[in-house]
Amino acid sequence: MKGVIFCLLEKMVVTHGGADAWDRLVRQTPLKTVGGGFLGPATYPDEDLFALVGTASAMTGQPVGELMRAFARFIFPDLMRVSPLFAPIGMTAKHFLMSVDRVIHVEVRKLHPEANLPYFDYEDPGSDRLVVLYRSPRDLCDMVPGLIEGASEYFGEGIEQVHVKCVRDGHPHCRFELRFTPGAP
Repeated sequence: MKGVIFCLLEKMVVTHGGADAWDRLVRQTPLKTVGGGFLGPATYPDEDLFALVGTASAMTGQPVGELMRAFARFIFPDLMRVSPLFAPIGMTAKHFLMSVDRVIHVEVRKLHPEANLPYFDYEDPGSDRLVVLYRSPRDLCDMVPGLIEGASEYFGEGIEQVHVKCVRDGHPHCRFELRFTPGAP
C-alpha cells in the first residue's frame, strides 16, 4: 500500500486525537514497518494498515468497518487536492465516481505500476442512479461508502447508497446501489 495512505491516516488520527495520538497508536501496534515512519511515495505492507486500524478499533471501541468508512470520508478532500484535474469544474458526483476506474486508476497505474488498486465496474440504470461494483483482494469494501460520502460532500450532491451484496457473503463483488439527489447532502 502506498505511503500516502498511511500519511493520511496519521493526519486523521492527529486531527481527531491530538498530537500524541499517532505516536500512541504506532507504539501499541505490531507493525512490519520498523518504527512506523511512513513516507508518501514508498510502499508498505497492507498488513500495517489493517494492524493500525485494528489497534485504533481496540483503543476507541469503534468497529473496524466504521473506522475504515470514516477514514475514506476524511481523506477524500485530500485526494482531490492531489489531483484536481480529475474533477474539473462542472463535473457531477456521478460522473466522478464513474471515472475512478476508467480514468483515475489508469493514471495511477501509469505512475505506480506496482500499485494494487481495486477494480470498479458500473451499471448506469438512469440519470439519477448508479450501481458500483467493487472488487479488491484487499477486502476494503468498508471504505467504498466513505468515499461515496466524501464525493457527496465534495460535489455538494446528495447520494443515497445501499450496500446490496458483499464479497464477505460469498458474492464475487460488492454491489452498491446509488441514487443522486440535487443539493447538499
